[in-house]
Amino acid sequence: MIELRGVSKTYLMGKVEVKALCDVSLKISSGEFVAIMGASGSGKSTLMHILGLLDRPDSGAYYLGNKEISKLTDERLAALRNRTVGFVFQQFHLLPRMTALENAELPLIYAGKRHLKEKARQEIEKVGLKERMLHRPNEMSGGQQQRVAIARALVNDPVVIFADEPTGNLDTKSKEEIILILKKLNQEGKTVVIVTHEQEVAVHARRIIHMRDGRIISDEYSQKAKENPEASALSKNFTESVLSQPHKLSGETKFLDYLRQAGFAMLSHKMRSFLSILGILIGVAAVIAMLALGQGAKESIEKQLASLGSNLLMIRPGSERSHGVALEAGTVTRFTFQDVEAFAKLSDFVARVCPSVTGRGQLVYANKNWNTQVEGTSADYAPMRAAVPAIGRFFTAQEVRMRDKVVVLGMTVVKELFGDSNPVGQNIKINLLNFKVIGILPEKGGSSWHDQDDTAVIPITTAMYRVFGKQYIDSISVEVNSPELLDAAQEEISRTIIKQHRLNKDNEDSFQIRNMADIKNTLEATTKTMSVLLGSIAAISLLVGGIGIMNIMLVSVTERTREIGLRKAIGATNKDIMVQFLIEAILMSFIGGLSGVSLGWGIATLINIIAGWTVKVSLASVVLATTFSLAVGVVFGLWPARKASQLDPIEALRYE
Repeated sequence: MIELRGVSKTYLMGKVEVKALCDVSLKISSGEFVAIMGASGSGKSTLMHILGLLDRPDSGAYYLGNKEISKLTDERLAALRNRTVGFVFQQFHLLPRMTALENAELPLIYAGKRHLKEKARQEIEKVGLKERMLHRPNEMSGGQQQRVAIARALVNDPVVIFADEPTGNLDTKSKEEIILILKKLNQEGKTVVIVTHEQEVAVHARRIIHMRDGRIISDEYSQKAKENPEASALSKNFTESVLSQPHKLSGETKFLDYLRQAGFAMLSHKMRSFLSILGILIGVAAVIAMLALGQGAKESIEKQLASLGSNLLMIRPGSERSHGVALEAGTVTRFTFQDVEAFAKLSDFVARVCPSVTGRGQLVYANKNWNTQVEGTSADYAPMRAAVPAIGRFFTAQEVRMRDKVVVLGMTVVKELFGDSNPVGQNIKINLLNFKVIGILPEKGGSSWHDQDDTAVIPITTAMYRVFGKQYIDSISVEVNSPELLDAAQEEISRTIIKQHRLNKDNEDSFQIRNMADIKNTLEATTKTMSVLLGSIAAISLLVGGIGIMNIMLVSVTERTREIGLRKAIGATNKDIMVQFLIEAILMSFIGGLSGVSLGWGIATLINIIAGWTVKVSLASVVLATTFSLAVGVVFGLWPARKASQLDPIEALRYE
């Protein structure tokens, strides 16, 4: 079944070469019970590692089932190791976080046979641990732990069992029990190769090989070896099937098994996992809160701009400059209703035109009075400035023409004069003139320096001729048909003003036309810059969290070196190890990301409640933060995962 031809192996210990095996040739037939003996450093463990496909010879050939396999890839060797070989180690190498049954199931994961987990239960029962299968290793004696290791070695029904000093850490009674189990397995057709330095263990073998200085010095049969035909056929057929489909066997491991193993690892080191998750959690929460703050500021600005109207051009009179000194506004260009009519005729560009005058007014109702801004305007003010009254109505064009004394109040004025009462239909005085309240403007809010709701709106004719005594219009708002026409409309209106007022080149700058879109774009650009800045600062927290995960995972790789060696010994490939550690890093990042989203949402809500700032958590920011946290898990988990996958199984098993 197994044949070595001229196998040699040399290790480099610093600058010193140590010849572990020197030109070793050996044949092992199906159904044999072989004991390999020798003093420490004789090469017996190295021989077993090569026989068990854990190591490769420097020279010579290894034949398994009449096929030369020493040059196979690591992945194909792992598949062979998983399906044809079972290992029993002196140190047991059981995973402390798992029960006996779960330890026995491990080889099934890498064989793609997790659905056959009942086989692990059967093997546990065969070694006499039916009542202890749900106990963890620290709850069992040394002999019981070694039985679990034997059950794990048998779960994939291997054709050969390699036992490395299986009784070295056991008392006499447990030692005898393990020997009896190995002898029984041999009688059932399993090939058993045991490495030992104890003569009382070796006498149970049918064949004893003595080694010294890396060479076989004797090969004796204590009993006549009888080849088991069934074992021989089984080993040949089984080996050939594995050699023909190694990739499939190693690639069938289910993602859920990797996930389950990662979950076990995290739960077994709760504090370490929590600290890793905490770094990502803080980073994601910071990103969510900062982006929510930026988005809220953006929407607040958009809301304030919307209250001014959309696609608007604001036209104001300028002032003449004499010897570099600006004179009073309107000294050259003064707007009248004729200008309003001229702008309205530009129907290709202009949708609506709204003139206005402003001033301060003292408002009196009963025994209450309030000084506020009074604005005179036309009936088009409401649709242009998003100011359709929430209660009541706006004045009409007829009321403007008739100079009616009607008023629409802002919410602040209503609260100051009427409290919680409905003012519609009531009469108030504005600068000693009686006005009838016909509506309440929608609430628009404001900032610390300007309250948009502290206003009273009346017909422009009433304001000019009855309240303020003005002959000229303070400003004209023009609503353009579409945003694309703003620049063209601005040029056309400018030409109209110059023509209407017969301005010469020296006075062409005596009026101002402000494009609200420019103001909006400037504010939006500023807000966007702030959002990016805040998000970038928060992203640094995520990177710090990612570095924390990388450090924790590197520590984890070091702490779990022997576990990695065990997994490779039972058939895990480099890819299996890498994916498992990578999933563990991603899982911590994902949990931290989800928790961070919740925390960030809570922080944003608190900012809104305590500070009164407008905040908005958008779906895009949640997706961005979560995706970024997963990316951090992948990027910073990749190096530790790769480092784990490249560990040598023998060195890993020996790691202290």
